[in-house]
Amino acid sequence: MTINNIYTKIFAKVTETAAIRASKYIGKNDKIAADQAAVDGMRKELNLIEMRGKIVIGEGEMDEAPMLYINEKVGNNLGPEFDIAVDPLEGTNFTAKNLPNALAVIAISEKGNLLNAPDIYMKKIVVGPNLPNGIVDLDFSVSKNIKLLSDALKKKPYQLNVCLLNRPRHDSIVKSLNEQNVKINFITDGDVTGAISVADPNKNIDMYIGTGGGPEGVLAAAALKCLGCQMQTQLVFTDDSQKIRSKKMGINDLNKKYYIDDMVKGDVIFCATGVTSGDFLKGVKYEDNIISTETLVLHFSSSTNKIIKNNIKK
Repeated sequence: MTINNIYTKIFAKVTETAAIRASKYIGKNDKIAADQAAVDGMRKELNLIEMRGKIVIGEGEMDEAPMLYINEKVGNNLGPEFDIAVDPLEGTNFTAKNLPNALAVIAISEKGNLLNAPDIYMKKIVVGPNLPNGIVDLDFSVSKNIKLLSDALKKKPYQLNVCLLNRPRHDSIVKSLNEQNVKINFITDGDVTGAISVADPNKNIDMYIGTGGGPEGVLAAAALKCLGCQMQTQLVFTDDSQKIRSKKMGINDLNKKYYIDDMVKGDVIFCATGVTSGDFLKGVKYEDNIISTETLVLHFSSSTNKIIKNNIKK
């Protein structure tokens, strides 16, 4: 089964609305208000769509931010059944501080086809397209993964670029990369953007690695599936309550390593609209009576991969 391509345009409107709402808080140092505006805009648009939608991945549980709730029903209760993963504002700090790469993000699959990832940490390793399957693995050391990747790409380790979040929890990864003279592209936030950077030839990122959010991992997997990339993940549990919650969400093998097709089965649509300008998309711009937006739209079954530029009259 596939999702009708007409929904690419419909869901692009959802992230566009969320981005426009959030853009009113760019540089105002109020990430909660920006997130709430994005959530409100996204929820409003979702409820206009002819579908029976369910939020299976919501945003904000860990920091009690405003969110679209897990298991929340959206749509007009007619039409196809969809599972939906959302991050109404990926990069709340970027928006609040007027920094690059804030996005409004959504992924849509048929019912039952998205991993219901709990809002806990997730180990991730991502490489770009056109590489042998299973070229890297979370069970391998960082140095072994670099060796395998450098051999596959026919590059020396010092020619590789690896992206990761700049966090103390990644100190051992950084140490290993430095020992091999690998170039490091640190990011402060934006886990989804970091993961999909491996697909952008202009970014020249060979690998994304590290621990980030579980929900963001599934959102990234939706985009990476459409872009022909490889990703492997594993949930990280810090206490028993997280294990109990995960089992209630249907995750029985707590040590399982997930590949893209485990996280995103079948067809999928991914949409992201720029809030602030960044590596992939220009942010929301206001000029005279026109609001300009850019939205990345990916659809697996139709091989859709395009940026929609829109000019909206106020």
